[in-house]
Amino acid sequence: MVKRERLDIIKDILSIIYQNRNSVKITPLIRQSNMSSTRFKEYYHELLEKELVNEIINGGNKFVSLTNKGYRFLEKYNTIVSFIDEFEL
Repeated sequence: MVKRERLDIIKDILSIIYQNRNSVKITPLIRQSNMSSTRFKEYYHELLEKELVNEIINGGNKFVSLTNKGYRFLEKYNTIVSFIDEFEL
């Protein structure tokens, strides 16, 4: 089994949010990211601090959504991966 790198984990979390129409509850996000809750919290707090995601409370439920900065991260990440694949690096 290959260990995921830090940027891959961040990309995975942001992608999960994006794939869920930019609104997902914390518990399903933890499950889908395939991490322990302790490890997830470390990444989650970093994403909040760097303003890649934000929390929305609606009717007592907490949802996570991407910020514009989070969308830009995903775009740039995909551009870099495409470049690496194109040149077989």
